[in-house]
This record gives sequence, structure tokens and C-alpha cells, in this order.
Amino acid sequence: MSNRYLEGPFAPVKEEVTVHDLPVTGRIPADLDGRYLRMGPNPLGVEDPSAHFWAFGAGMVHGVRIRDGRAEWYRNRWVRSAEVDDALRKLERGEDPGFVVPSPNVHVIGHAGRTLALIEGGGLPHELGEDLDTIGPCPLGATPEGFSANAHSKVDPRTGDLHSVAYLMGQPFAQHITTDPAGTVTRATNIPLQGTRTPFLHDFALSQNYVVVFDIPLVFTMEAMSFQWDPAYQARVGVLPRAGGEVRWLPVAPFYVSHVLNAHDDGATITVDLIRAEGPADVFDPGAIEPTLDRWTIDPVRGTVDQRRLDDRAQDFPRVNDAFATLPHRFGYSAVSPVYGTPFITDGPHPDESFTNALVKHDLRHGTTEVHGFARDAAVGEAAFAANPSGGGEDDGYLMAYVADPDRGASDLVILSAQDFTGPPVARVHLPVRVPLGFHGNWIPGA
Repeated sequence: MSNRYLEGPFAPVKEEVTVHDLPVTGRIPADLDGRYLRMGPNPLGVEDPSAHFWAFGAGMVHGVRIRDGRAEWYRNRWVRSAEVDDALRKLERGEDPGFVVPSPNVHVIGHAGRTLALIEGGGLPHELGEDLDTIGPCPLGATPEGFSANAHSKVDPRTGDLHSVAYLMGQPFAQHITTDPAGTVTRATNIPLQGTRTPFLHDFALSQNYVVVFDIPLVFTMEAMSFQWDPAYQARVGVLPRAGGEVRWLPVAPFYVSHVLNAHDDGATITVDLIRAEGPADVFDPGAIEPTLDRWTIDPVRGTVDQRRLDDRAQDFPRVNDAFATLPHRFGYSAVSPVYGTPFITDGPHPDESFTNALVKHDLRHGTTEVHGFARDAAVGEAAFAANPSGGGEDDGYLMAYVADPDRGASDLVILSAQDFTGPPVARVHLPVRVPLGFHGNWIPGA
């Protein structure tokens, strides 16, 4: 039986590749110095394709090193946990590796001088070297209860602290963990959940003073050993002071949250921009929902959550200039693809062509959008924001994303100007191989 998450733009790659001095169309800004890294699952062995879903698979990081106007190298590397190392040795001997427990495969970040591959829930991250080889498990954010940094840990640009909301299957609580710039845990606060059915706490919101948790009806049960939608489960929004204390739970109608764009405090209320969808949601087929960009205004004193739609087109993987994380923001960016629901078709820069793959720039102050479209088969993933080192404005910088080039059977790293979003790419770095659609990544500046 076929499976969309093993085919086409999702199909895994089979080799680790290193290539130096990559060809470039256009011109890479000379003052950009760092690595664009993106993580995703890359299955090593699939026993039953019909049972496979996107989040299964050993983590593989794809990276491009940029310096002095050049693309110095491209590398892709598996995150080599002990299980992945064992599976790769079996493959080298011509043996079937069977099911491989996923290594960290959701996100890759920089913190405390380290490059870290993150996994869903609260398991240990793995540290990666400058050239993306695996150093090993890293106890960043680890607490005595067994929690650690999670898939969507967030850095507060004002303090340099890393914030995580970690959960473990079957535990009746999650934890908000604060880790300082040196990598030391400075606070861990328990967040009580509804019994032993663990909700899918994939992402959370962080404002100047609060942590916002989304207790959704997609819950893990030990009986089924899987996440399932439970219409009887009371959906809630939890508001926790960052300084610690009690969680204020606000009941809401059932919903599904995939990712948060940003959040900030506005007087007595909290503004959260996020990607949400109606239930039921199926963790095995995230493309079956139609996520949209919404704004929630949360009043923890009155106990209200006001919800309104910002953009009703199917989209996901929202990003903001990270210098404005936890602060009021004007701009946000998201990716559009048939993967995220009903295909989004719009006129792009060329009036005679319509696009089902695009990146979108949202001007949330004026309620307008700009669209940078790509060809119909040019699948595009999440775009990370890279600030202009000599700039300072919120949209003074670049968006970086891997985009499929179906004519070459490979991928490009596309660099767009955030201030000339619909214009031609500033540069296209031509990779020698295909990068499958994956999850999350970052622009990590040089030391």
C-alpha cells in the first residue's frame, strides 16, 4: 500500500552527502555568516508502509554553511542515537533494520554555545558538532523528574533564557523548564494535566510574563499506545506566570493547534498568533486538516479567550523575526502547500501561472499579505528568518527555505529579501541532492 509520507517530496534519502563550494544563482549577502539548518524525519526501515506516519523516522539534519558571500558546504547527517547507529550498521551488512526508534527529528536550535537536535515530548536532545556530526545525548534542560528541552523550546531574546514545555507519555503533569544562557536549569514548574491521558503539547506560547499551554483533545492513551482524538476531552488553555505559580485553566471549544507564530502581553491580556484547525485531528495524517492563522486574545483575570481569524488560507510553519519573540510584532511568515490542507492557489509574480506552493508574508498591522509563489511541483518547507547583521528593522533580513527543483531532481536553498518579498530571490544555492520535506530549522549565526 502506498503512503504519501514515503513518496514524492517526503521520500527519504539514503545517503549522507558532503559537497563544498556550491553553485549559486544571484548573490549571497556578503555579511551573512552562519549555518542554515533544518531537521526532519528520514526513515531507515519501514516494515508496514500503511502504518507509517510523518513523525516516524530517524532525524536527519540538512545544512548549508554561508560565509563571505559563498556557500561553503552542504551536509546532511542522521542524528546518530544508539538505535540509529545500530540500524545503520545493519544496513551496511545488508540486514533489515526493522523498526528504528526515532532519534531527535523535529527541530534544531543553537543555545548555550551548542547546536541541539530536539525531539517531541521531553526526551534528551542530541548535540551536533559544527559539521553536523552527532556528539551525543545532551542533558540540556534535564530535570530530576526526567523531562528535558522539547521540540519547540524557545529563546527569550531579552534574557537569552531557553523556555521549554516538556511532557512524557503517561505522566499526569508537564513541566515548564527555564534554562539560562549557560545551559543551567534555573526553574522547573509542574503543569497538572487531566489524568494520565497525555495531550499532544507540541507547541506553546511565550510572552513577556506568561507561558500559554494548549491542552487539546488529541491525547495519548497507554491502552492504544497512540495519540487519538477524543471528542469528550475538555479542551483548555492554560496560563502560567513565567515566574512560577498556579496555572489558570480556561475552557474552550475543541480545537487543534499545530504551531505558534508569537505572543506578547498587551496590558492585562495576552495576544497569541497561532496556526489552529478544527478537530478531529489525526496525528497519522496532518495533511487531513486545514490549519489557518488566527489571533487569540487571552484575559487570565476575566477568564476569557477571544478568537478571530487573521487568514483563512491553509498554511503552517509560522515564523517571526526571533528578535521580536515574546514582543509585539508586525510581520509573520508561513508556508503554503497541499501538505497543509486544501491547495492554496493564487496569482504569483507571473500572472500566467498559479501556485500551490508558496511562502507568505503577513503584515498584521495592516491586515495584508504578500505571496512568493513557487512552481507547482516545487515543494517548499518552513522558512527561517535571518536578520540583516547591519540592520535593525523587524523585516530587515532574509527568509531561507529549502525548495524542490523538480527539473534537476534536487533542491535549492532559496534566500528571499523580507523587504522585497515578491521580488526574485536574492540567491539560490543549488544543492546536489534532494531535501525531503521536513519539520523545523534555524539560521544559526557564526560565533
